[in-house]
Amino acid sequence: MTHIHAGVRNWKGGLLAWSLGAALGTVQLAAQETVSTVYEQLAEPRIVERADERVLEVRAVGDPNEIGSAAFGVLFQLYFSSGAATGFTPPVARARWQEGLDEIPRSEWIGRYALPIPETVESLPDHTPPDGVTASITTWEYGTIAEILHVGRYDQEQPTIERLKAFVEAEGYETFGGHEEEYVVGPTMTGPGNPDEYRTILRYRAR
Repeated sequence: MTHIHAGVRNWKGGLLAWSLGAALGTVQLAAQETVSTVYEQLAEPRIVERADERVLEVRAVGDPNEIGSAAFGVLFQLYFSSGAATGFTPPVARARWQEGLDEIPRSEWIGRYALPIPETVESLPDHTPPDGVTASITTWEYGTIAEILHVGRYDQEQPTIERLKAFVEAEGYETFGGHEEEYVVGPTMTGPGNPDEYRTILRYRAR
């Protein structure tokens, strides 16, 4: 949603800094391959079945401008210290937002940031999150979902969201719950990059 993304670009700058590590060349190549595959599959909206997924979730309450970077920091710190990382390619982070943000003060927004984890991770390492941030291992429910790839800036997602919702309605479905974003390409450890080349999967549960 547009009202989120005016602030999102300010706190996503640390996203890949937590995930890249030393194998930058390998990561960049993997990211390019991922983007190509995702673009081919999701250039057009689609409705598919997706299995529920076990994730490491960091829940942050507050203005994303003020708490978002801390939430991502905790997310990736716990991911790597828990032993969830199994290779050089960093995971793709995602976030879920509740409905009706236009009617909620920014200080009360709830962002749920997540990374998929294997069954071998049974508990979280000891950690001390900042105020307003909590971490847990949980399951994100999916089932029938509608999704599309947004190409470009975060604050220009609204037309893509509207296109996805129109497609869902035309197919005889409706969306429910808040929307999810999966950050395929965004800011890097060296800076914001080119926002016109960002790739974000927009996703809703559907029925």
